[in-house]
Amino acid sequence: MQHTDIEQTIGKILYECGPGNAQKIFVRAEIFPEDDGGKYEFDYLDENGDLDWFDPDCRAIADLTDALVAYKKYFLENNLTNGKSIWSKCEITVDIPEEKININLQYQD
Repeated sequence: MQHTDIEQTIGKILYECGPGNAQKIFVRAEIFPEDDGGKYEFDYLDENGDLDWFDPDCRAIADLTDALVAYKKYFLENNLTNGKSIWSKCEITVDIPEEKININLQYQD
């Protein structure tokens, strides 16, 4: 699987679990070192530009965790850490009208 496939999967999960009026979805994620779960914050901008939060169902969170763990493994297997330890946190932005996703990885020191 390519990293773009994983990114598309992440975007699809967030699009499907987000509020129907969301224009942008923002997720702050921290994957546990054991890759068996994580901590998440979910926010969105609505059609009026108002920021709010949402709480997706457990299945969406489990699917997102699986996708982020696969993303981490892709980075490890393809030697993409640039000599740093593997990332454990990230910020994800999904721009729904533009159909774009941005994943900002946060590396540990």
